[in-house]
Amino acid sequence: MSRVFLISGIVVLLDQATKATVLEMMYREQSIPILGDWLRFTFTENPGMAFGITIGPPGTVTVLALIATGLVGAYIYQVRHDYAPYLWSLAFILGGALGNIIDRVFYGVLLDYGSLFTGRVVDFIHVSLWQGFIPRGIPFLGGSYLELFPIWNVADMSIVLGVVGVMLFHQTFHMRRYARRVKQRAAVRPHAVQHREAPGAVFSDLTQDLGTPPAMPPALSSSNTLRRGPARSAQSRPDTAAARSSAPEDG
Repeated sequence: MSRVFLISGIVVLLDQATKATVLEMMYREQSIPILGDWLRFTFTENPGMAFGITIGPPGTVTVLALIATGLVGAYIYQVRHDYAPYLWSLAFILGGALGNIIDRVFYGVLLDYGSLFTGRVVDFIHVSLWQGFIPRGIPFLGGSYLELFPIWNVADMSIVLGVVGVMLFHQTFHMRRYARRVKQRAAVRPHAVQHREAPGAVFSDLTQDLGTPPAMPPALSSSNTLRRGPARSAQSRPDTAAARSSAPEDG
């Protein structure tokens, strides 16, 4: 986890340092060519999500970003002992998310144009990926001029780098995690079999000599004698009747 904090912390510091430099040295909408028209520094502010998309009342995007960042942090804690490159990729995502959250939460107050949670993200890295006319065969946009020029910041670059790393290392991450679970189950199974008692040992106890049964208490033995008395007298009555019937025959 120490490397996760280190990577995320470096991303946040670098992101905020570059944004502070832009706020100090440039004015809004200023554009400075670096590599011709392909790479420029253009100072813009984004009040919403990617491509300036906004939803709900002011502060909604900030709350959603906080929830998403919290989920990323919880997932990192859950897999903190797993495959390191996968974990470092998540650290880049976490650092980038925290960098932009600082803008959204505090910049409205620090730059004196809004309240907490209504700040705008500072973007300045202007990359012109493609510009030209869209083929006429494409519906709705065919024949129109289009320029793909995303303007982003260090935090956005860190998030993109982290997402690419997750895509590259997720298969190895899941394979290693599955192999570790199989190894743990295999280590537990012989231990359980070793402590399991064989059925033959259980049934062999039936043949053992348990010794002489304990003596019956006197109270129970006297009660059994009283119960057996009438039965014996009843059994002797037929013998008495037979003796009486045979007496005249002898006379």
